[in-house]
Amino acid sequence: MKLSLYQADAFTNKLFGGNPAAVIPLKKWLDDELMQKIAMENNLAETAFFVPSRQKEADFDIRWFTPTLEINLCGHATLASAYVIIERLKWKRKKVVFSSKSGLLTVTKAKKMLEMDFPSWRPERVSDYPAELLASLGNPEIAGVYCNREYIVELMNEEAVKKCNPDYSLMRKVNKMVIITAPGNEADFVSRFFAPTAGIDEDPVTGSAHSQLIPFWNEKLGKKKMKAKQLSQRSGDIYCEQKNEKRVLMGGECVFYMRGTIILS
Repeated sequence: MKLSLYQADAFTNKLFGGNPAAVIPLKKWLDDELMQKIAMENNLAETAFFVPSRQKEADFDIRWFTPTLEINLCGHATLASAYVIIERLKWKRKKVVFSSKSGLLTVTKAKKMLEMDFPSWRPERVSDYPAELLASLGNPEIAGVYCNREYIVELMNEEAVKKCNPDYSLMRKVNKMVIITAPGNEADFVSRFFAPTAGIDEDPVTGSAHSQLIPFWNEKLGKKKMKAKQLSQRSGDIYCEQKNEKRVLMGGECVFYMRGTIILS
């Protein structure tokens, strides 16, 4: 069996920036164990697989795997998948609709940018978080701890986000992925994303995190349209909008890196 594999850098306009994602188009689903092994072999934050959808409202069904597990939502690999479909597979329309474990996800091409319509997951303030959460971040001064899919720790400023040096061994005891965020200097807000429980110490640019960060900062800043920056070593820019109470928009560019063939003998 031979499978085509594409790799693109998402949320960037420069090669070797943003977040690299592997994209594998399929005619039908492979066995779950095999898809997980392929993702482990790729050793990227996410490998996306998609098949033609049987649903009238969707073009493709999509799934995402980290090196160690399947997740329910991934932004950068969705962006990369839409880029591959539109630019490399020569899709005839400027819109792609994916069906996923997090519902329908629409990606629309707007000039150089791809704009994703994602769910809005507003986090709630919590006080009963594990002690290892702040300890793993070096016990920084915080403005608050919040939670939806991940823990969100609001730090005091952009410099604190940049300087954070997590203890990943200790963070694995938290049993959730962790976002740190603060108001930005040039961007409206900045963040970093840590996922040692999913086999990724620090994710370069995380679209799904912004399903939580957009409503969080929309409420704090009173702004519907915002620019976000993820302060990983590779860095990435996300253009954000709180569309309504249930949906957010996030936009970014992609840069093509390679196409290859997986041979499963």
